[in-house]
Amino acid sequence: MSFRASVLTLYPEMFPGPLGTSLAGRALARGDWSLEALNIREHGLGRHRTVDDTPAGGGAGMVMRADVLGSAIDAAAPAGDPRPRLLMSPRGTPLTQKRVRALAQGPGALILCGRFEGVDERVIEGRGLEEVSIGDYILSGGEMAALVLLDAVVRLLPGVMGNAQSGETESFEDGLLEHPHYTRPTEWEGRAIPPVLQSGDHGVVARWRRTEAERLTQQRRPDLWQNCGISLKD
Repeated sequence: MSFRASVLTLYPEMFPGPLGTSLAGRALARGDWSLEALNIREHGLGRHRTVDDTPAGGGAGMVMRADVLGSAIDAAAPAGDPRPRLLMSPRGTPLTQKRVRALAQGPGALILCGRFEGVDERVIEGRGLEEVSIGDYILSGGEMAALVLLDAVVRLLPGVMGNAQSGETESFEDGLLEHPHYTRPTEWEGRAIPPVLQSGDHGVVARWRRTEAERLTQQRRPDLWQNCGISLKD
């Protein structure tokens, strides 16, 4: 079964966007995964297909209605659909490589892209939505976040990357940032490739890469370093 993504959005024209090019685009054309962008406004109310209303209790902005979103979700993922239901939200659980890999091993995902001030809390509870965040900042809507999530997932699907090992040695796969990379020319503007990488000794190269990954993680992401439970002395 290929990975199947259904995106609920007010702007379906934003998809596939960048997912229609490069690795993801070629995989989409081959049928390694599928993508449908569904317009929430088709489930809107009245002549103007209204999807939002003023926030209960007052305040600025508008809130997406639970009845409209519930109808859109039910149409896109009827009872028995095994795919997780995700809501792209700045208050969600931070997206990690571990979660990305888990999604890539599943049947796909239903992704709801919020807009305005947010969505009615009742639809989050009533439809079992998993809130996911791609970072501590605010976007105009969930569409860009959905594109990021799908790009991260699709590249891990079988056959998408030419070299499967590429996905196993990247940042976050083992709790560390990735080691530095070099290629020709051997020297550039007075900066040379580290001699160890030209030694031909794969064991020495592997140890150097591990040490560099640990060093960079400790310097740049102390939060990751603390969680991985290792030290440079190990």
